[in-house]
Amino acid sequence: MAYELTEHARDSLRKRPNIRTEWIESVLDHPERVSPDKHDPELEHRLGRIQEYDGRVLRVIVKKDTFPSMRRKL
Repeated sequence: MAYELTEHARDSLRKRPNIRTEWIESVLDHPERVSPDKHDPELEHRLGRIQEYDGRVLRVIVKKDTFPSMRRKL
C-alpha cells in the first residue's frame, strides 16, 4: 500500500523506534476497528492488535477523503 506520513507521524515514529512499518501497513490495510475522530470528521482511527508487540493495539489516524499515498517516508 502506498501512503504518506505527516510530519507529526514522522516525529511520533522517531520517538517510538520499536514500531515497525509493516505494522502500520497492516493496520491501514486490515484494521480490526475503524472509528470516526471525535473532533474532525475528515479523520478516522484505524486500530489493530500487534501480536509481535505483546498484543498491543496500534492506532493509525488517516484522512478519509485522501488516498493514503505513503511514499515510504519513515
